[in-house]
Amino acid sequence: MFKQRNKKKCVAMLILLGLLATFSVVHFTSGISLIPTSNQARKLPIYSVGTDEKKISISFDAAWGNSHTRPILDILDEYGVKTTFFLVKFWAEKYQEDVLEISQRGHEVQNHSATHPDMRTLSEDEICEEVQITGDVIENITGIKPDLFRPPFGAYDNKVIETTEGLGYKVIQWSVDSLDWKDISADQIVDRVVSRVEPGSIVLFHNDGKYVEEYLPRILEQVKDKGFEVVPIGQLIYRNNYFIDHTGRQIKE
Repeated sequence: MFKQRNKKKCVAMLILLGLLATFSVVHFTSGISLIPTSNQARKLPIYSVGTDEKKISISFDAAWGNSHTRPILDILDEYGVKTTFFLVKFWAEKYQEDVLEISQRGHEVQNHSATHPDMRTLSEDEICEEVQITGDVIENITGIKPDLFRPPFGAYDNKVIETTEGLGYKVIQWSVDSLDWKDISADQIVDRVVSRVEPGSIVLFHNDGKYVEEYLPRILEQVKDKGFEVVPIGQLIYRNNYFIDHTGRQIKE
């Protein structure tokens, strides 16, 4: 009888553990866990900013190609807009004159890793190396130390966020993806971005988008007509006294 009761207890425990393991891997489609897989709550980067002001940020990730960088800078100058560029180390080293030009024209030059890996697959030491050496390259070229980091592929976990924040960076995601890296038309990109922006939005572009010379002026015109001001991410986010809600929106305390 005693052995039978113990056996029943073991079976019940195995069932419970199986249910917990199943729940721990359930996720939202956005990648946010429904149930934390550890005792530590899931950390989020900054996707957007909670603000009543009609301000947004647009950003350009630069990892491959450079044929559109100068035209982008000229368009931004024409519209009097300052933005944020996230650079990978090997891109920054290859196009140092353009990195300096981006900075001298008043745009933020920020960190996008050294080799564009999935940061979740790296150890803490490897994450530090990816971020620190890229920051050093950017600072050596521009004279300004970057303090914003965008993980390649938008891939992150608690280790990535905690390690990067420990190096003095705010981790930045986006709330509006232009999808300019896909094979879609300029009209589709314009409609997608303009219909989705709201106060505090952060928009993702790429410096080598195929139709950027066509869609960028139209987007800048239309968001201006809607009453939005475009500012660099560093001027949009809160630096202190904030929390990040479950959607990744930064809220002022």
